[in-house]
Amino acid sequence: MMAHEAEKPTVIETKGLTKRYGRLTAVDQLDLVVQQGAVFGFVGPNGAGKTTTMRILSTLLRPTAGEAWVAGHSVVAERRDVRRAVGYMPDFFGVYGDMKVWEYLDFFAACYDIPADTRRRLADDLLELVDLAHRREDYVDALSRGMKQRLCLARALAHDPHVLILDEPASGLDPRARVEIRELLRELRDMGKTIFVSSHILSEIQEVCTHIGIIEEGCLVAVGTMEEMRRRIQAQRVVNLGLIKEGTGDISTGRTVEEAQVWLAGRPRVSEVEPVAANGEGDLQFTFAGDDQALAQLLSDVVRAGFPVVTFRERTGDLEDVFMRLTKGVVS
Repeated sequence: MMAHEAEKPTVIETKGLTKRYGRLTAVDQLDLVVQQGAVFGFVGPNGAGKTTTMRILSTLLRPTAGEAWVAGHSVVAERRDVRRAVGYMPDFFGVYGDMKVWEYLDFFAACYDIPADTRRRLADDLLELVDLAHRREDYVDALSRGMKQRLCLARALAHDPHVLILDEPASGLDPRARVEIRELLRELRDMGKTIFVSSHILSEIQEVCTHIGIIEEGCLVAVGTMEEMRRRIQAQRVVNLGLIKEGTGDISTGRTVEEAQVWLAGRPRVSEVEPVAANGEGDLQFTFAGDDQALAQLLSDVVRAGFPVVTFRERTGDLEDVFMRLTKGVVS
């Protein structure tokens, strides 16, 4: 953790947080820290424990063991204070379809004891923020799913919370609506909100996050800043190798793709040597843990070993690669 990050106040913290349902452990000894102003992406496959964790942080579930604090308040002992500090948007939400859009926001603002003379202006401001001002007088049932998502995010903002806990906010949306949600998250980040947002698709949220935590089977398997996660990508480079086939053109060689696979598997810093699918680039794909100079030396060694190389290309990695490796237990 960088020094300037360490100075920021902690907004969300868990220690040994555990939730069991009979024999099933949904969250297992979770230790987590989220600092003020962060956009923390909480990522994991379906059933990993994301929603359970978020419901505990929002005081909708009590932990079996451990403790959690949001905005300095215990989710067990100070539930009302936590609810004042948090704007929670669940993965599945209910809307009152027979209300007008402005009435829907007015109703929830009233639940937070916001005075009637300020609620109208508040609703207008929130609808402007989520780009629904033009649908103010429409009934909620008339909105598309993406618009309903944005309306529910506005609902979560009604009491101006310090922390937003958003469970799969882009779930089930079309590509355009996903982009709109990402842009809205950027606006909220720029407003200084601390955002804790979950997804099972890392590419949906990686552009707006400052930090990422990856959860698998209730356990946190990786956590860090976006820069730290990108360094993981660079440490595990994926390379595609293509060979000229026997009898192609004037080239004649006895070295087969199968031989190349065995040969590569025996090289230092090379792992996971596998044939590439028919629509991929090259014949073999492997992981290489080395810098550019070491990779260039490996190419030289491949050619010297008599393999007729036609392509040797590093595949551009992204955070999705880290997610896939970690949730498969490949990288510790």
